[in-house]
Amino acid sequence: MKSLIDNARSFATRVAEDAESFSAFEAGQSPETLFITCSDSRVVPSLITGARPGELFELRTAGNIVPEYRSDHPAGEIATIEYAVRVLGVRDIIVCGHSHCGAVGAVVRGDDLSSVPAVRGWLEHAVPADAHTRTVEKVSPDVAEAVQAHAVAQLAALRDYPCVAERIEEGTLSLHAWYYEVHTGVVSVHRPENGCLPFGAL
Repeated sequence: MKSLIDNARSFATRVAEDAESFSAFEAGQSPETLFITCSDSRVVPSLITGARPGELFELRTAGNIVPEYRSDHPAGEIATIEYAVRVLGVRDIIVCGHSHCGAVGAVVRGDDLSSVPAVRGWLEHAVPADAHTRTVEKVSPDVAEAVQAHAVAQLAALRDYPCVAERIEEGTLSLHAWYYEVHTGVVSVHRPENGCLPFGAL
């Protein structure tokens, strides 16, 4: 914690060295990309992409899950996506899954989540049904195949959002599924022309 506090205390000094760039933020933000990824501490969007402040609008959820669109039951995740698309006008949405994902791994392994009922409920309603049918014998330690299939499934969930569907139809919004290896730093991308799997080099 001490290192975090020390950096927070000195951050204003570092910002002052690039005052012109940061002062522009007073007028608002105009990110071009919504980056949806897992809450996992090993996944750092700005580190992976090299994005500077103001370039990525981020949504982080357990398992980079995109919940079903429900205007009658608003949630922070739904609001974030809608705001990014309708208000900020992002042109791209990236759903980035990652290797060794605890959320997806728990589902495909059939882990006992009774001690974390909120987590269990979140995963039961959001992870693709086919993930539940996989057997432990088929699951690799990095759960790569399951995570990649899961990331692609989240794109399908996004297409059911009215704001996303409208922008896609207009040709002003593109969706992308990425897979990040936490132990190598390698990022691969889903190419629809190749089917669901495998992912390929960026």
